[in-house]
Amino acid sequence: MQQVIFRNLGSVDYKEAWDYQENLFQTIVQQKLSNRVEGTLPKATQSYLLFCEHPHVYTLGKSGSQDNLLVNENQLEEADATFYKINRGGDITYHGPGQLVVYPILDLDNFFTDIHKYLRFLEEAVILTLAEYGIIGERYQGFTGVWLDVTIPEKARKICAMGVRCSRWVTMHGLAFNVNTKLNYFNNIVPCGIDDKAVTSMEKELGRKIEMEEVQEILKKHLAALFEMEFTKELRV
Repeated sequence: MQQVIFRNLGSVDYKEAWDYQENLFQTIVQQKLSNRVEGTLPKATQSYLLFCEHPHVYTLGKSGSQDNLLVNENQLEEADATFYKINRGGDITYHGPGQLVVYPILDLDNFFTDIHKYLRFLEEAVILTLAEYGIIGERYQGFTGVWLDVTIPEKARKICAMGVRCSRWVTMHGLAFNVNTKLNYFNNIVPCGIDDKAVTSMEKELGRKIEMEEVQEILKKHLAALFEMEFTKELRV
């Protein structure tokens, strides 16, 4: 079992979490580069799993179009939201209170060097979590993330978005899982650049607020099983 440091950051500003990810990411990459220097004693790299929620924010991946942000700066301010262009894959998405955001900072050399398998495992963990609440989550051919009712195109809706970065087999960014998310904030964007599909949340599907800590524990359990990881003592910063 791979040892992974787990930390729940709670509600944290997006830029603060991004900087924290970058710091962990660069530390792992630098250790890997150092390990390749002849004559040095290689040191094991550490992997991390971060859970958090963000205040209202829109993020645009490097392959996305800013045209998919449907509001201007003044409207963003009125919505108490911020906007960032970032270095993950994918298009535009929304993060906010009630949404579980997961950032795995993993050295895949310690797991498996297959980015497609990595993405499928993230999706599978969410699908298994939804199943514990009686919700049937599915993959939608041609798209990433987790969807509902994919066999009925006019009803298909996304419940979990994904966007990752991977360099030297070290990952960052991750997934955004709509638990109790305020879905009206998605009206300000073309989510993930897809203009003909809806978004949903566990709260909307089940008609009640969902206990976030319970969802976190279930998702954490499935991630641990799929990736064969074992969580070590929480990191303090």
